[in-house]
Amino acid sequence: MSAVDRVVGAVTSHTRIAIAVMVLLTLAIGAGAGAVEQESSLGQFQSDTPELKASNYIDGNFTTGSENATSVQVIVRGDNVLSKSSLIEMLEYQQRLRADSRVSGSLINESAEQPPTVGVPNVLAQRAIFEQTNRTLTRTDSAIQRGIQTAATDTETPTRAVFDQLNSSTPIRLGDTDYGQFEAAVQAFRNATSQQERAQIAADAADEMLAEEWQALRSGSGSGEVSLDRQIQALERLNATQIDGLIGRTLDPEQNPRADQALGFMPTGGYYEPGSNTADATVILVTQQTDSPAVGGGTATQEITDAQLAMQEVADDTEGELSMVIFGSGIITDEINQSMTDSMTIVGPLALLFVLIALAVGYRDLLDIILGVVGIFAVLIWTFGFMGWLGIDFNQIFIAVPVLLIGLSIDYAIHIFMRHREERFEMGNGDLRGSMKVALSGVGIALALVTATTVIGFMSNLISPLPPIQDFGVVSSFGILAAFLIFGVLTPALKIEIDGFLENRGFDRKKRAIGTGGGRLSDGLKIGSIGAKRSAYVVIAIALVVSALGAYGATQVDTSFSNEDFLADDPPDWLKDLPEPFAPGDYRTKQNLEFVNERFQREDSQADILIRGDVAADGSLDRIKAAQTEAATSNVTLKLSGGQASVQTPLTVINETLAGTNGNSEFREVVTAADTDGDGIPEENLTRVYDALFEVNPQSAGNVLYRTESGAYEAARINVGIKGTASGSETTSEMRAVATSIEDGSELRAVATGQTILFEIVQDQLLDTVIESLLITLVAIIAFLMIVYRVTDGSATLGFVTLLPVVLSVAWILGTMYLVGIPFNVLTGMITSLTVGLGVAYSIHISERYNQELDRHESAWEALDRSVTGTGGALLGSAATTVGGFGTLAFALLPALQQFGIITGLTIIYAFLASVLVLPSLLIVWTRFVGPSEKLDVESTASQTTEVPTDD
Repeated sequence: MSAVDRVVGAVTSHTRIAIAVMVLLTLAIGAGAGAVEQESSLGQFQSDTPELKASNYIDGNFTTGSENATSVQVIVRGDNVLSKSSLIEMLEYQQRLRADSRVSGSLINESAEQPPTVGVPNVLAQRAIFEQTNRTLTRTDSAIQRGIQTAATDTETPTRAVFDQLNSSTPIRLGDTDYGQFEAAVQAFRNATSQQERAQIAADAADEMLAEEWQALRSGSGSGEVSLDRQIQALERLNATQIDGLIGRTLDPEQNPRADQALGFMPTGGYYEPGSNTADATVILVTQQTDSPAVGGGTATQEITDAQLAMQEVADDTEGELSMVIFGSGIITDEINQSMTDSMTIVGPLALLFVLIALAVGYRDLLDIILGVVGIFAVLIWTFGFMGWLGIDFNQIFIAVPVLLIGLSIDYAIHIFMRHREERFEMGNGDLRGSMKVALSGVGIALALVTATTVIGFMSNLISPLPPIQDFGVVSSFGILAAFLIFGVLTPALKIEIDGFLENRGFDRKKRAIGTGGGRLSDGLKIGSIGAKRSAYVVIAIALVVSALGAYGATQVDTSFSNEDFLADDPPDWLKDLPEPFAPGDYRTKQNLEFVNERFQREDSQADILIRGDVAADGSLDRIKAAQTEAATSNVTLKLSGGQASVQTPLTVINETLAGTNGNSEFREVVTAADTDGDGIPEENLTRVYDALFEVNPQSAGNVLYRTESGAYEAARINVGIKGTASGSETTSEMRAVATSIEDGSELRAVATGQTILFEIVQDQLLDTVIESLLITLVAIIAFLMIVYRVTDGSATLGFVTLLPVVLSVAWILGTMYLVGIPFNVLTGMITSLTVGLGVAYSIHISERYNQELDRHESAWEALDRSVTGTGGALLGSAATTVGGFGTLAFALLPALQQFGIITGLTIIYAFLASVLVLPSLLIVWTRFVGPSEKLDVESTASQTTEVPTDD
């Protein structure tokens, strides 16, 4: 007795023990299911690359804003967002954000160097306040000078009286210290010997008395330190004409050399003309901060997510002429998580419903349907329990796992149940346990081979450098093993016990298997065997031609990895009309993303060039300048509304500091002294230049330079804003070229990094995974099948023949992906190994059944007919349920899942067609050259056999 017979005999003879053991295992393994957590970060797909290390280095050593901070964009749209009422409405919205307890706790402290909310209305209001304050100080300054002159020339009026009168007529209150300076200036004015000297004394005294006010005005301009109430008041005092003039003086580079600050909030790409007083969109930047580091990969912590959702609620509740939408990592995280939940809520019941319908049509037996469903739930419990025990998180691609296992579980159930029915009904083996033993023995080897080859296919994903794909391979493989055990032990044992119980009470449990009762179904399944009889070589030739065309299309399939792959389109109305809890939520981030990409600079659409080495060595800034110019002229670099490139380097920060209010004469002297050739770029003594830069502008300096605790400068950073519409491949190529130009002929090392580049690397690794997993799967399964068939049947070539239709179906499915425009992504990228892993099951069942029937019949043709009608019928049922299960993924909200469901369904169809149409011809050719060729000379007696009566 073989090992298979002993195991099968134990299961069928000791059914109650088998049931008890499997139930206990289900409870033990399933206990881990509660520990499964959900993870949606795209950062989980990143592997350990130099670019990722560079990104982590930047995050850890450069001051990219406040610590643990993240930014969210409020996209504001309206007829004219620059009208007075619109500007005030935006400021009032900012007030509501700061007053809302759900939001305020996540905002950075208002005392920070950057305000928690800032946009064009803030810049305009502060410019208005600056101009008004400047006019006030200028008038006060002139009044003080006149007062000094009056007090000095009018000797009859006490100086104090003149000062008091001056103080009462100016908007700025002067104190006792100011009076002391005023009195000293009056005396000096009287003692002066010339008019020029007197004027200088009065001017110096006025400047000294207002020194604090002038300093506060200069240092506070545009810093966001002015309260929102005061900003609103400043704009309310202006009429429409004054607002238009203010916009021109602020947003027109010809009138304002520092217009870049405000233009950064305006649309790019020609959607806004700098200086124009009309625009249909703008952006408000909100900066949030948490106690823990910000999450990478485009996702956010729960605290940030909740706050951004609250921001959207505040915006939706705002009554005004503007519409506002929140675009940030928290909103993206929430929509991805929500779409995962909604997809499972919709797809899960649909998949189960379809399976139930398919089983009802195929089984026509309520008990068998219930046993199948119980088995499915047991498989899912084992799988999720396994994930919990191993600490594997449920991510986007794991939504496909339940559907996959449902389809495979039904495959196992159909093959066992149909073979059991064949034995009891067609073969006349009425013994319940005996017929199940024959069914398990006959199908068991095929199922074991199917399980092994499918596991090999999925485990090939372990070669992928992407951790989630590795996890997917491990979890799917375990789920397949669980399905094999549950439907090979638990379900047959339950069926024996329940059928026995019912038959002892007079119920007839004998049912006909699918495809064995003659009629159109049987005739349809025989098409492959008929083709093999008439001209096997023609069938094989046609299949090869079609496969060659598919192979060409396979070379043209694109690869994709981006946020858009995981963002759901807004669901159709009929889905929204579903009753709770099936009705999905609203999804608008993908549409908003397209708008932002087209018109604004996304906070996450940036590239960095990390420069390491002695960045303070003589001539380093000349190299950085050359790289800056190259980056600025790149086609992928974002051009702001003013036309300037969005590029920040140590040199741009130095120049901005020289031009801005933070600059001072000492810093200018240091920079000028280091610029030996007068080209505006410091060439030597860069350590002193950098030190001076940190003294006057530490925040911006820390954004582009890394200074160690010992004071050495070991790294610099070039930050490049990337167009939202730029492709990942072009961005990576352009930025790597910039990095290479820095390294050429120098001791500096440069690495191009950033989210766009990291995603492009993942995309390349996806393509590598597709190719490598396919090759590994094919080689491993061919070797496995050839060894198994050599040992069990004495013919290794049968293993090769069995896999050949699957290879053909791989070419068919890849060609289809090219024709319908479906790219390789984190889900469809596994389609090659999945096609082989799932498709080989159909071929194995046909080959194994054919091999068994050859021993039972004198004619190979009769053996082929029996195989394609008996096993082919079970394959048709399993294919229908699997295709239907995966087809329900077309109703998922995630585009990647929809594509995966469609292409996997087609994979099953192609695998089935290859096994019943092409494989029969291959088996006949194999029989002619390797197998018992003498059986090809014996005519089939199928037509002479007595027709088996159909049951009602």
